[in-house]
Amino acid sequence: MEKSDINLISPKVAIIGRPNVGKSTLFNILTDSRKSVVKNQAGVTRDIIIEPADVWGKKFDLIDTGGVTESQDLFSKLIKEQVQDFLHSVDFIIAVMDGRSGMLPEDRDIIKLAKQTGRPILLVINKVDQHHEDDIAKADFYEFGLDVTAASFEQRRGVGEILEWIHGIIPDAKETVKEGMQIAMVGKPNVGKSSLCNCLLGVHRMLVSDVAGTTVDSVDSPFVYNDKKYVIVDTAGLRRQSRREDDIEIISAFKSQESIRRSQVVLLVVDGITGPTEQDAKIMQQILEDHKGVIIVANKSDIAKEEVASYREAFRAQVEKEFHFFTDVPIVFTSAKTGAGIDDLFKTIEDVSAKINFKVSTSELNDFFFDTIRKAPAPVYGITNVKFYYLTQTNQTPPAFIAFANHPDGVTNSYRRFLIKNLKEKFDLHGIPIRIFCMKSRRGGESENV
Repeated sequence: MEKSDINLISPKVAIIGRPNVGKSTLFNILTDSRKSVVKNQAGVTRDIIIEPADVWGKKFDLIDTGGVTESQDLFSKLIKEQVQDFLHSVDFIIAVMDGRSGMLPEDRDIIKLAKQTGRPILLVINKVDQHHEDDIAKADFYEFGLDVTAASFEQRRGVGEILEWIHGIIPDAKETVKEGMQIAMVGKPNVGKSSLCNCLLGVHRMLVSDVAGTTVDSVDSPFVYNDKKYVIVDTAGLRRQSRREDDIEIISAFKSQESIRRSQVVLLVVDGITGPTEQDAKIMQQILEDHKGVIIVANKSDIAKEEVASYREAFRAQVEKEFHFFTDVPIVFTSAKTGAGIDDLFKTIEDVSAKINFKVSTSELNDFFFDTIRKAPAPVYGITNVKFYYLTQTNQTPPAFIAFANHPDGVTNSYRRFLIKNLKEKFDLHGIPIRIFCMKSRRGGESENV
């Protein structure tokens, strides 16, 4: 995959600062969202969060970054490297400082980091609760020769000045690719989702380490691949409920579920070495309950094929075992490290996209339907055969259908599977979840979901 295949567009404004100075609060205010997790706990934001924003007609991407600190723990080192690497790709910087603690050595390092980029910078001194304290709070920071303003995000004080600076400094934004196909990337912790996302984007955006659970937030990343627009969402790893002991992880699980619901195609990333597990099957069930197109991405395939005999055959057999309720799910073998399989992944995404948007006329559908129901005995309700009248497609995606019958309660699960199997074969809809609603042919009948 050539790096030139992917182009991120739209002016970018990054918010940087030490942990727990209010960066995520400002991000949520300016984007009118709860996209960043906000909590009175240092180091909650670990990934780079991007969301489109609009200030009085000026459109741009606002970016929340992980807190930069000189701490020597693994996360702190990774965050500092990540922010330093990423800042050179933004256009404008808002550096947030804590007015209660005053200037700290780490603040000097952050400002030095920002100035090295040569980008316009606004220094915002947060947690200045009283207007008469503004000048005292700002005094320590004038030495850097930057624009400085005082604020209290919790009181929404000083936000107007920040908006004026943004509006005055950025040009009119070009149309963003945010409107592209929404692709959610989900899976257990530490299966390589963030590494794979970095590979797709061609830029060091997600925090990557060997520690499970690194990604806390869902991260929307618009990009273009082969002249087509996408928005990919790298979500927090989904753990078992019983293991969500930390409340931050509980919040993240909700964000992952939200990402699945607002996506069109979901990539379920599975560790190619260990293969799919019971927990992967539970995540798959959640995806199917939300009725989404889904692709299994077997990541780390470069390592797996060296360690596992007949790797792909063994992986597919494990898929059939764990995903016995959805055995025709498409599988793509990738390596985030080498970039192998990325072209195949996008071809599969486009194939699944076409299938989930499938439409068929009612007349063609019923020609198929009546040919199909002749192939098997009609289901029985009590002592009466179920009689079907016609089948029609709904406006839902992936495709869903309504079968009208005299006794919808008599349509068994096995008969429904029979209808769905024939639908997939007739219209080449393999690999996507299909639902059929059975409804009584007269008014007052109840519907039942397949």
